[in-house]
Amino acid sequence: MIERFNRIAIELPKTDDPDPNAAAAVQELLGGRFGEMSTLNNYMFQSFGFRQQKKLKPFYDLICSISGEEFGHVELVSHAINSMLEGATYAEDPDQTPMRDGVDKRISYHFIDTDQMAKPFDSMGAPWTGDYTFKSGNLVEDLLHNYFLEIGARTHKMRVYEMTSSPIAREMIGYLLVRGGVHIKAYAKALYALTGTDMTKMLPVPNLSNRQFDYARKWEDAGEGNKLYTFSRRDYGEIRQIWKGDDPETGMPLEVIQGAPEGVPVPDYPPAPETFAPGISREDFEEISKRLQRQAGL
Repeated sequence: MIERFNRIAIELPKTDDPDPNAAAAVQELLGGRFGEMSTLNNYMFQSFGFRQQKKLKPFYDLICSISGEEFGHVELVSHAINSMLEGATYAEDPDQTPMRDGVDKRISYHFIDTDQMAKPFDSMGAPWTGDYTFKSGNLVEDLLHNYFLEIGARTHKMRVYEMTSSPIAREMIGYLLVRGGVHIKAYAKALYALTGTDMTKMLPVPNLSNRQFDYARKWEDAGEGNKLYTFSRRDYGEIRQIWKGDDPETGMPLEVIQGAPEGVPVPDYPPAPETFAPGISREDFEEISKRLQRQAGL
């Protein structure tokens, strides 16, 4: 089961400059083939159908713990997209065309199908599909796929980082480059434990250090590239049998953290009357509040 917290992994910058076209590019990191929806669902369904959990518990724990983190990554990318879209239209009379700026944006779906919020589709508006999930049942094959998937995700993050100077996008990508790097190395170490083949010798792929990215460097300096979280207060601790020794890239000692990062409060978005969201006026709110109090006997 998943225990959910009303927090996101890191604080995203606030800006008065919405960037819907950059938000469209960031959608690839959510709903593209190598996006966070894919990493989450690949690892989630691999964990659901994992055979011989007790015998192969360190590997089961690894996939479970990383899938827990990926839920938070879906959430973080979504909030980055939401924040980049915030303020792109205006609260005006409908005849004043308050959403006129949406007509020329790369993904008009953001302005028509949603109230300018993220959805699980890629940078061209194509929906994420379960065809992007992979579960062969063969542990080595699944771990190899996960290793490749994380490298593909890293490549896409690096490219989107180079496409936009948005501080929101870059803050999110910088953090996820570091956390995704942990997952790449974790799957490589799992493959080494299973087969004796050292996949870490080819890292990083692409051959560019996270330290080349200003927004990633601070997370490396904070040690986030050496930590693997269990995302459970008491379970999945046997990842320590895999995530141990020194970082193959930096030489720093690796560390397992029981639990999840502290995180920060989830952004609270203002109403967007031009999109009819949330569609609750002050008078409606006051009436709802009175009704709830009456029902509670207050």
